[in-house]
Amino acid sequence: MLDKLRRHIRILVDIGRLSGESADLDRFLDQTVLQIARGVEIHHVKILQYRPETSDLLLVAGVGWKEGVVRTATFSVDLRSPPGRAFQTAEPVSIKNFSDQEEYVRSNFLKEHGIVSVSNVPVLIGGAAWGVLEVDSTTPRDFTEDTTEFLTAAAALIATVLRQNARPDEQAQLMAAVAEAQKGEILLREMQHRVKNNFQLVLSSISIQKRRYHDAEAHRALDHVASRINAISLAHDQLAPRQEGQIVRLSYYIRALCSAIRQQVEEIEIDVECDELELGIDRALPVGLILNETAMNSIKHAFGTKGGKIRVSLVGGIGYGEARLTVSDNGRGMQNSNENGSGLKLIASLARQIGGTVDQESDSKGTTTTLTFPLMT
Repeated sequence: MLDKLRRHIRILVDIGRLSGESADLDRFLDQTVLQIARGVEIHHVKILQYRPETSDLLLVAGVGWKEGVVRTATFSVDLRSPPGRAFQTAEPVSIKNFSDQEEYVRSNFLKEHGIVSVSNVPVLIGGAAWGVLEVDSTTPRDFTEDTTEFLTAAAALIATVLRQNARPDEQAQLMAAVAEAQKGEILLREMQHRVKNNFQLVLSSISIQKRRYHDAEAHRALDHVASRINAISLAHDQLAPRQEGQIVRLSYYIRALCSAIRQQVEEIEIDVECDELELGIDRALPVGLILNETAMNSIKHAFGTKGGKIRVSLVGGIGYGEARLTVSDNGRGMQNSNENGSGLKLIASLARQIGGTVDQESDSKGTTTTLTFPLMT
């Protein structure tokens, strides 16, 4: 035990030295995963960075993986994804053996590499998750508390380097913001950071509640609540500063939301076409929640085991200053639709909030839901 602790300390010191030896962030991350592999005595390590524009985690550094996957492979931020759970709740997540549990889904990426056991810790900057550090094993492994603490310390060193070694383009953007006295942008970033922390606390609470209940229906209900919270969180990721208020780049928001939904399920394709539109956050949130609710309804009720396709379209310039969001699937149509169901009531209520109207058509070839709403910021 003492030898293991000493090895961990030596390797953490080595990672600290690496931070001062290279101004190249990618090289630092590449070297760091090698050191972490030594410390945990494991062959597979990866660092994942969250990308708000696509709502996924990008593999930015790794060791032990097939050629070509580093800086190209992506992972879901869904709560059933181990790194997604670690990112969203800002808590460590370890799985001894995927075969012995039902709470988490093993991604195709892990299956292709024969990974059966994982341990994740969030990389936190100022309390909010920047991404995830993950170690992976091809044999069942019970990751100890010592391993989790070592990974947490390594993640903290990575976060320190991320803060101190921002890329030149990021530094230039910050200098430009200061030069132009864009205090609103700085305040906005701080607000987004605090809001993200709050969302992580709520999602962590939902995760804890899921462990207390074993009923599948309770799990589905909590997952549904979590998906709605995630839709709100994504809207805050897309905020942009304007003199007239907090503006959401609606096209970015919808693409990120669709990406997050796609990652939650297998055998479902989502095609997205969006005009470049903007809305105030108070109006963008209902649009995102309607999209989330409609797509989840299709996923739950429209398709069989073979899956299907959902098409999402956002078009501006409709009528007199209006936009139209269309969500359609190629499923089996609505069977015994319950007009008093909570999902349909929520969609109708959200549409009224933004002065919009919702129309729905369904037959044996699929269901199409159309939201028409005024484009007011």
